[in-house]
Amino acid sequence: MAGSNSSRAGRHPEVALLIETSNSYCRELLLGIHDYLCAHEGWAVYLAEHGRGAHAAGFADWQGDGIIARIDTPATEAAVRAKRLPTVNVSGSELAREFPAVIADGAALGRLAAAHLLERGLRHFAYCGDCRFAWAQDYQQHFVAALRRAGHGCALFDSQLRDAASWAGERRRLTHWIAALPKPVGIMACYDLRGQQVLDICRQLDLRVPDEVAVLGQHNDEIVCDFCHPPLSSVQPNARLAGFQAAALLDSMMRGRRAGALTVKIPPLGVIPRQSTDVVAVADPQLAAAVRFMRDHACNGIDVSDVLRAVPMSRTAFERKFRHHFGHAPYAAILQVRLQRARLLLSTTRLPVTEVSAQAGFSSGEQLAVAFKKHGWPSPRTFRAHQGQAGR
Repeated sequence: MAGSNSSRAGRHPEVALLIETSNSYCRELLLGIHDYLCAHEGWAVYLAEHGRGAHAAGFADWQGDGIIARIDTPATEAAVRAKRLPTVNVSGSELAREFPAVIADGAALGRLAAAHLLERGLRHFAYCGDCRFAWAQDYQQHFVAALRRAGHGCALFDSQLRDAASWAGERRRLTHWIAALPKPVGIMACYDLRGQQVLDICRQLDLRVPDEVAVLGQHNDEIVCDFCHPPLSSVQPNARLAGFQAAALLDSMMRGRRAGALTVKIPPLGVIPRQSTDVVAVADPQLAAAVRFMRDHACNGIDVSDVLRAVPMSRTAFERKFRHHFGHAPYAAILQVRLQRARLLLSTTRLPVTEVSAQAGFSSGEQLAVAFKKHGWPSPRTFRAHQGQAGR
């Protein structure tokens, strides 16, 4: 490809960032790219504000050395191809497959979303996607597969939304679909604004959230999630690391590396729970109280005996009921909450590992390391090094 660093020695490479600034995922991508530039030789960056599905005005006349782009429309695909420059795609679309891509790990995301809703004790599940986005279909596939492995089916919304003008018909179909779902039900929405739409319709139908309908979004756009009523739980992707890795990949390509159709998949950071999934869908009142106690106090260092002191019942009966409803032992559920908290703290803070261990409910950094090892993960410090390359 033309325009490599080798042909432009003696100055900073010029890089176009065709990434919209209208949503939190893309802003985090840009922050990750900025993190890379702070740690390495800088680029001269071309960046213009624009929304989803559009490339910046003036790009046709731009001349440079490399591109990082969200290639999610045929127009952007054609504009990028015309430049014949080293390019990294940061969209999960099916377009421009010849370019290397750095994208969210759909399989990990689907598993995490399914696990969160299963932990609520729900038995009915649904996925609300958006037919415009290939990545939404990918998340659907993996969410459904994770539920199927746990012995559950999943209702799917037949999205027909093509543009803003078709929203009225989409809303009618979505309203009928939600009304017909068996209750209580856990719905995964493919992105947070879709989750907001689901919550609005639940309010219109007088459905109680989260007791009748628990809703989980994706992207963890804090402004959107906090303005929802009730506040929306959401899967938090690691977009900042994706941006960092995309910048590192492009840098190597501009120095002569051939990446081909490489795809780098970045696992999510975790689920950020809010009121929209704060439900314990268990008919047995004692078991429901025990589950809520575990959820609320798992990171305080509790064990099963603490649960039984808070909600008195025989240990044998409790463990039998818990295994029957959730498919695993009570302590395994406590451990999962702690591990998710630890992974999130390691990824998003610079707290010492000993402090992460304490805040997640482990007695020591060594106990946390043992738990990581049993799950086949690297040590907490190695995990942080891999997750924290974007400078967070």
